[in-house]
Amino acid sequence: MAELDIVVDRTSEIPLHQQISDAHRAAIASGQLRPGARVENEIDLAARLGLSRPTVRRAMEDLVHSGLVTRRRGSGTVVAPSQVRRQLRLTSLFDDLEAEGRRPTTSVLEFSIAVGSPETTETLGLPPKAGVLTIRRLRFAGGEPLAILTNELPADIAPDYSALGASGLYASLRDKGITIAGATQRIGARVATHAEAQLLGEKAGAPLLTLDRVAYSDSGRIVEHGSHVYRASLYSFDMSIRQ
Repeated sequence: MAELDIVVDRTSEIPLHQQISDAHRAAIASGQLRPGARVENEIDLAARLGLSRPTVRRAMEDLVHSGLVTRRRGSGTVVAPSQVRRQLRLTSLFDDLEAEGRRPTTSVLEFSIAVGSPETTETLGLPPKAGVLTIRRLRFAGGEPLAILTNELPADIAPDYSALGASGLYASLRDKGITIAGATQRIGARVATHAEAQLLGEKAGAPLLTLDRVAYSDSGRIVEHGSHVYRASLYSFDMSIRQ
């Protein structure tokens, strides 16, 4: 358990609970408190600093709401895994995590081919009742569940099932000679369903980021429709805007 050297200034205009949370934020940012490290419990911290327990509890709640720490039954309060910040570009999540050294792993939840619904075949530019491959995966970063990825592709370009556990979808398509050249995508947010929360290690109703993407190859063919959800506490999108 990490015990920080916190100096509380009772004459400061900064509220006491914020001084405590700011000290923890600085320690997390500097690496003094690393992901997975246990944080000193509220009772001990309050006694050591000579503060009331409600003051310390509010500081911890601020850190929880900021996604910097999590409360785990049996483990107490621990530092949350560092957030994945991803640039919006034509790469797969697997490739981006691997480039950052985040040790991506994948659990394939579904891999099935069936006649596509009218909505799906229209999205993919396929004739009615064409075959569509549906892939659903749970993506981990450093052993922590991060995202549920659902992808629909024309059945004739289906990647190998075995390749999806070891690499990303776009890498699997590249192996088949298909290069992603462009995409349209929409970013949103919603709350997690009970099933999603169980897979992601969150509580039902936890906030999720969503990404809906339709990608096409360098020949202009639509090759993928992706509908993904990400843990908002561990994931964010970065983008640059120019005049």
